Parts: sequence; C-alpha cells; structure tokens
Amino acid sequence: MELTAAKKVVVFDYGFGNVRSAERALARTGAEVEITGDYDRAMNADGLLVPGVGAFAACMRGLRDARGDWIVGRRLSGGRPVMGICVGMQILFARGIEHGVETEGLDEWPGTVGPLKADVVPHMGWNTVAAAEGSRLFAGLDADARYYFVHSYAAHDWELEIGNPHIAAPKVSWATHGAPFVAAVENGPLWATQFHPEKSGDAGAQLLSNWIETL
Repeated sequence: MELTAAKKVVVFDYGFGNVRSAERALARTGAEVEITGDYDRAMNADGLLVPGVGAFAACMRGLRDARGDWIVGRRLSGGRPVMGICVGMQILFARGIEHGVETEGLDEWPGTVGPLKADVVPHMGWNTVAAAEGSRLFAGLDADARYYFVHSYAAHDWELEIGNPHIAAPKVSWATHGAPFVAAVENGPLWATQFHPEKSGDAGAQLLSNWIETL
C-alpha cells in the first residue's frame, strides 16, 4: 500500500506567537512541522500558519520586518493555504485600533479590529463557537465544544461581500463575549481563528487536523 507523504507546514517565526505550542499541536496531526522565518521555506510549504500574540501594531511591524506581508500575499495569490491564529487573524483585516491608535493591517479582509464590547476584558478562558453552516474547519466537532480565547480586541462585523455567484462566499463563525465577534473565517485558501486551537485540547487538535486535511 502506498503511504501518503506528510503535509509540510511552516509555523512562521516573526517574533510574535506561541510557535512551540503551535508546532506541538500540528505535529499531533501527523504533519511535518518547521518553525522558521525563512522566505523560501515559508513560500514552499503546503501550509503556512501565522500565529500572533500581543499588540496589533507590534505584530504588524514584526511581520513586515520578516517579509511576512509579502509571503502571505504571494501565497494567497497563488491559492496556497494560510492560517492565522489570534492576532495572526486580526492582522488579516484592513486595520486595527488599539488605545485610539489606528494601524494598517494586511487588508485581506475589509473591516476594523477594535476593543471588545464587554464589561470584563480581556476575554480569557473557554467559550463555544457558533460554526458557520457547512464549515470544514469545525467538521466533526459538537456545537458545545469549547475553545480557548485570550484577547481584548476583535472584529465585530464582517464586511466582505462576494457578488460573483461562481466564487464561494466566506464561511464566518461567531462567538460572544459581551457582544458577538468573529471567531473564525474560512475564505478560500485563507483560514483563521481568534481563539487558540493549539491550546484548545482535543477540540483544537481536531480543528487543526481538519485544516491539514485540506492542504
């Protein structure tokens, strides 16, 4: 019987993310995982995972310094899968506003990431997600599965409209902390989660496996 080669995934190392946790979680799926900021390796991997922790502006500076903005853009233009996690998801939007300061994001999606509309901030701990209908990211996961969140900012609106009937509309999943916010997106080769699948136990492992299976 012919064995299927393991998918090669790069966890992009630009100084802002839990790269070791992501590496371990992806290795559980059977993927061949490498932590690197190398341009060619990141470009040529089957999948690129972009983690992120801390401030939106600092992550954007680190990403640009590492040419990550070019890597993400070029991979997506060629239909190559990219997945963002936490602030690695937030920087995919057009802009982020923290402490009244606006920072330009990667603008893969229109819209603004801003402060959570909640009495208790940060949103830290386990929460459920209302998965989009037909979601591949949440395939096989129960509606009451819980995922680990740590964040003070989020996208509260989804503004991307697809007018072409031949292009699949993005699948947007939501969670609520004070008010609804975008918890995950599946948009062609670009997927992302606001929560940390690498810290979300078996549910997170299943979710990462679902992503790996699409590579």
